[in-house]
Amino acid sequence: MTSAAPPRLAGSPATLVIDGRVDADRALLVPRGELVHGCADILAEVLAALPAGIGRVDLDMGDVAFMDTTGLQFLDLLGGFSHRQAVPVTATNWHGQPLRILELSGLDTTDPLRATTHRPDPERKPEPEQEPETESPAAPSAPAEQLHVLQEEVDQLRRAIASRPVIDQARGVLMALHACTSDEAWHILREASQLSNTKLRTVAAAVTAGAESDGPPPPPEVRAALRAALARLRR
Repeated sequence: MTSAAPPRLAGSPATLVIDGRVDADRALLVPRGELVHGCADILAEVLAALPAGIGRVDLDMGDVAFMDTTGLQFLDLLGGFSHRQAVPVTATNWHGQPLRILELSGLDTTDPLRATTHRPDPERKPEPEQEPETESPAAPSAPAEQLHVLQEEVDQLRRAIASRPVIDQARGVLMALHACTSDEAWHILREASQLSNTKLRTVAAAVTAGAESDGPPPPPEVRAALRAALARLRR
C-alpha cells in the first residue's frame, strides 16, 4: 500500500491533514483534525492526486474532531467527485461534535454521502391530511422545538470556534512539554476535560496559564486528569 495524499498545501490551515493509501483500485483517505475554512481545498488537492482508474474511495472520519458548516462543502466536493468519476465514495465513522452537525443538517449519520434522511422527494405531491383530530398534540410544537435545539447548537458552535485560539495554545504547550503530536495533544485536552468534568476551554486556559512564568498551576482536579490522560497516551 502506498500513500495517496500529497503534502499539505502552502498557506492551507494546519487544522486538517488527509493521509491516504491506495490498495489495488481502492483509496482509503483518513482526514485528521478539523473541517473548517480551507478543508475543501485540501480535499480537492488530495482527490486530484489519486491515480487514474481508481474504482472506490473510502474516508474514515474517526479522527475529525471538529466541524463547522464549511464541512458541508467538504461533503459536496466528495459527492461531486463520485458523480463525475462514476465511482462509489463513502465517508463513515463520524462521532462527537461533527456527528451532531450531520444530525442537524438532516444527513445520514452513518454515511452522509448517501441520501439525506429528512429530504422530501420533490416529485412527490404531499398527501392530503386526514383525520386531523387524531393528530398528536405534540406535533404542532415539533418545528418550534427543532428550531430551539438548532439555535442552541449554533450558539455552542460559535462558542467552540471562539475558544479555538486558547485551545490551540494549550495544544502547543503540551506538544512542547511532552513531545507529542498535535492530534495527541488534542486527545489529552479532551480526555482531561471529560475526566475532570471541566469545560475544554477551561482546561486549555489552565494549561496555557500554567506554562507562563509565575503562572498559577491548574486546579488539582485538572492536574490529576491531565496526568491520567498523559499516562494513557504513553501506554
